[in-house]
Amino acid sequence: MATRTRVSRIVLVVVAVAVVAAVLAFRSHDRPVTYAAVPVDRGDIQDVVGATGTVQAVQTVQVGSQVSGTIQNLYADFNSVVHKGQVIARLDPSSFQARLGQAQAALVAARANVDRSRAAVDDARRKLEQAKALAAEKLLPQSDFDTAQANYDQAVAQVKANQAAVSQAQANVNQAKVDLDHTVIAAPIDGVVIARSVDVGQTVAASFQAPVLFVIANDLKHMEVNASVDEADIGRVRTGQEVTFRVDAYPDRTFHGRVTQVRLQPTTVQNVVTYNTIISVDNDDGRLMPGMTATVSVIVRKSQNALRIPAAALRFRPEGFDGGSRGRSAGAAGGTGGSTGPRAAAAPGPAATAAGAGPGGTRAGGRAGGWSGRRADSGGASGAAAGGAEGDSGRTALVFVLNDKGQPEPVRVHTGVSDGQFVEVKDGLTEGARVVVGIEGEGTARPAGARPSGSPSTNPFNPQFQRRQR
Repeated sequence: MATRTRVSRIVLVVVAVAVVAAVLAFRSHDRPVTYAAVPVDRGDIQDVVGATGTVQAVQTVQVGSQVSGTIQNLYADFNSVVHKGQVIARLDPSSFQARLGQAQAALVAARANVDRSRAAVDDARRKLEQAKALAAEKLLPQSDFDTAQANYDQAVAQVKANQAAVSQAQANVNQAKVDLDHTVIAAPIDGVVIARSVDVGQTVAASFQAPVLFVIANDLKHMEVNASVDEADIGRVRTGQEVTFRVDAYPDRTFHGRVTQVRLQPTTVQNVVTYNTIISVDNDDGRLMPGMTATVSVIVRKSQNALRIPAAALRFRPEGFDGGSRGRSAGAAGGTGGSTGPRAAAAPGPAATAAGAGPGGTRAGGRAGGWSGRRADSGGASGAAAGGAEGDSGRTALVFVLNDKGQPEPVRVHTGVSDGQFVEVKDGLTEGARVVVGIEGEGTARPAGARPSGSPSTNPFNPQFQRRQR
């Protein structure tokens, strides 16, 4: 008897739960559906490749010293405008002047040795001629004649040696003059001093490499940005493309430039491969400074005053809509795929809410019959729209437009340029048409295909009621 009572109570509890769930489901289905729609408008769309880079001068020269010494004078400082050949520093020349004097004295001595050796040659020649005359008359032993000949040959050789010593002394003089000239530091190019590494009285040593005294940047009115573009995006970057970028110093200003070079040498940091891309920039007002960090956007494609819709409109599917098996599978991929680059930012508000939703499946006892007549026409378009804004330009996609009764109707369109937030529509829509981007319930937009709490799909005890729309 107790067992029967317990079973009866369990049955009553189950029945009560089922009744309550059915009532809640009926009320939830009885709620009207409000679609979040956005009018089709016109605007500029840019497909960009994002990167970061550094602002730098077109040409930067490090000015050094080729000789060691003490800085005697400085004629340029930070931000000084200099011209090619202008003296910007001077080393103490006293030691180099002394070396030049020593070299010149050695040169004079070497030339005197040449004169003395030439006189010795003349004397040896006379003695040799006398020896020849005496030897011809058999009045001079052969050994004496040989000695006279050897003395003459030695005198001639000594002249050549002394002449070589003169050449060496002359080279020493020339080197001493060059070293003395190197005590005067001149600007190698026209530009601006952006760095100074020495002060007056400081000693510089040029034993192994030339110490850097100044860094001069060429004309700062024309600068460049060295941007690092990821290997996944470098294939879309070409010479001549327009570029916009911002720097932290001027967050409200957009600078413009153009790609001038894509370097082939890769840079690998922690297994991330990037390629240096050089961007030419005009800097007439001098706002840009070397070393600034730039956030770069390379404009790959653009469309001005284009007819556009939010990217979320391509991914919206009403509940119960069946765009064919191919459309559903592609749509599921589009809901989770997408670029990880800078264009992956979704549209805010309802558009962003609906961005991740794939096409809804057919509900048993729901509105499948209401959409079945359009299945053959819209199945392929549903799949084409799966990629949303990340799809290729010119693809066919499917969007839903509100009719006069406030109900969504599928429209096939051809898409163009996309920036991740908006997509260009080439045909199929007119300006002002309202495209659906999501569903609003109880004042809050929710993604397409999402079910409210207590819906029959989440409660196995609920009966399947057909949901009404207005």
